[in-house]
Amino acid sequence: MARWLLALLAPLAWAGAVPEEPRCTVEGADAALSAELFLRRFAFSRPVILRGVTDNSAFRALCTRDKLLAAYGQRLVRLSTANTYSYRKVDVPFQEYVEQLLKPQDPTALGSDTLYFFGDNNFTEWGPLFQQYVPPPFRIPGTSGAYSFGIAGSGSGVPFHWHGPGYSEVIFGRKRWFLYPPDKTPHFHPNETTLAWLQHTYPTLPPAERPLECTLRPGEILYFPDRWWHATLNLDTSVFISTFLG
Repeated sequence: MARWLLALLAPLAWAGAVPEEPRCTVEGADAALSAELFLRRFAFSRPVILRGVTDNSAFRALCTRDKLLAAYGQRLVRLSTANTYSYRKVDVPFQEYVEQLLKPQDPTALGSDTLYFFGDNNFTEWGPLFQQYVPPPFRIPGTSGAYSFGIAGSGSGVPFHWHGPGYSEVIFGRKRWFLYPPDKTPHFHPNETTLAWLQHTYPTLPPAERPLECTLRPGEILYFPDRWWHATLNLDTSVFISTFLG
């Protein structure tokens, strides 16, 4: 993690630090969690942070700045706008993204003006990397997993949205999550960045209306059930991978 942070963040000045939540309010579980208990307690009802259920040290070793640039620097990657609908897509060489575009979020920028790398990957080209990833061991009957790999700067993130169930693991950096159940639609503007929402809307929420939230660190995995609202905020330059179940 230090190499990403030193190489990418040290030259860049930014007005303020991105904070962690005062207290993690998402339940946690460790390797003692059985598949049966996961299905009964979490799979269809609430999120959980999983710790120590996989070992992705080999995958993490392949995700350093130098190794990713050596393997994929000239490959095109597709950047998406950081708003709820992600209408805009831009293709750039991976090296150009890392060296020129991977930077801290401008707090005044709109989601439609914020591009970063997440979700759109050519599985054939990135296949050798993904083959080294060990996904979470818990499965939901009738679903299969699809990977979504991302690298993003400090303060970036995706505003509130929902889709099917899935996992998200942090490889480098820290990633803060905000979650609401399906029947509690959060108050947000679809073109407002998560950082702007945290600065302007979050402080006005009464305690009872605040989301579940927690910050993931390397090796930690968040599971979120079907149709749960969620938003993300990268506290550092972060490398992460999600496994969507569908």
